Amino acid sequence: MKRVGIVMGSDSDMPILKKSMDVLNELGIPFECHIFSAHRTPVEARDFALNARANGFGAIIAAAGMAAHLAGAIAANTTLPVIGIPCKSSVLDGMDALLSTVQMPTGIPVATVAINGGANAALLAAQILSVEDESIRVLLDEKRRKDAEKVLEKDRLLQEELNSKN
Repeated sequence: MKRVGIVMGSDSDMPILKKSMDVLNELGIPFECHIFSAHRTPVEARDFALNARANGFGAIIAAAGMAAHLAGAIAANTTLPVIGIPCKSSVLDGMDALLSTVQMPTGIPVATVAINGGANAALLAAQILSVEDESIRVLLDEKRRKDAEKVLEKDRLLQEELNSKN
């Protein structure tokens, strides 16, 4: 099974990436996590990206805030799918990171999820891996079924509450 690489620009991004790790653990998808900065450790970030395919990765999640160049720097050095998570900061509420992550030049795509979208980044990575791995597809289908059941149960409880008041 291919692994997912997780890279964060700062340890302050850990709460967001904890959601990614939780989803990957739930689905039984192996991952490896690092702190690399596009600006402070560019050589290490580049080396990670250049060697990711050879090291058994099938997708990379990269999270950063503010200038948010990490996902783009990773994508510039690999043809693996890169999923960017723009992280909210105190300056512009994450809009700066969102725009930096989503506005990649032609030829260097970065799939971008919502600001602080750690869970969706992991789910997208799983969907990418499921193209080649049927076992992941089955787990994703089961997760969707269970998620739907939870919503329907909440609706049932709401209907009971509303009907008991009428």
